Amino acid sequence: MRQSLVVGNWKMNGTRASAELLVKDIIAGLESNNSGIAVCAPYVYLPGIGELVKNTRLALGAQNVADKPSGAFTGEISAAMLSEFDCKYAIVGHSERRTYYGDTNESVAARFCQAQEKGIIPILCVGETLEQREEDQTFSMINEQLDAVINLTGIASFDNAVIAYEPVWAIGTGKTATDEQAQEVHQYIRKYIAAQDQAIADKIQIIYGGSAKPENAKGLFAMLDIDGGLIGGASLDAESFLKIYHSI
Repeated sequence: MRQSLVVGNWKMNGTRASAELLVKDIIAGLESNNSGIAVCAPYVYLPGIGELVKNTRLALGAQNVADKPSGAFTGEISAAMLSEFDCKYAIVGHSERRTYYGDTNESVAARFCQAQEKGIIPILCVGETLEQREEDQTFSMINEQLDAVINLTGIASFDNAVIAYEPVWAIGTGKTATDEQAQEVHQYIRKYIAAQDQAIADKIQIIYGGSAKPENAKGLFAMLDIDGGLIGGASLDAESFLKIYHSI
């Protein structure tokens, strides 16, 4: 049986003091269950947060990772650097990185590979824009994003990875994805993986990254192929984040 997973993506928010207080409040509200939970903090807060989460059930993650191991790449942070702070996860291919910073399917696949080489679990974000959805390109876009990784590292690499489905059209647009719409794509992703390796498809966590909130989390997480959530704004408030976590 797949373990559920809820991951907070803080994006470019918070101060050192507020980040540390948020983590302390999250840890205080955790209950013993079979669900995983993590926070992906800004790079500069990783050392401090890493100390706070030691010997707790809360895992640490980064919001990105470089597509190269080292070198003259100003501003980039390598997987080796992240591993020194016990990062368990790293988000790769988030829609904001693809949209605003030019991440391509190929560079995302390289980031995925770099993370795994240093023992970090990549959270691969895939999804479609509103225009792509309206043109019935949802599944073809998902295929391209998954295939870029599969072609580089092979299907076996998904044995130690997480996939996050981001319906970009439902994030900050006023539109919302229904539980059934989200489930449809999650099911498609699992079947796509299953066509190449059923065992991996049965095991892999596919989480929802489409603005999950305490109000809609329970319905989403009740869907057969939705294993949790990649949570944005709601993860900046401990009470909201914990409500989502406890909805599983």
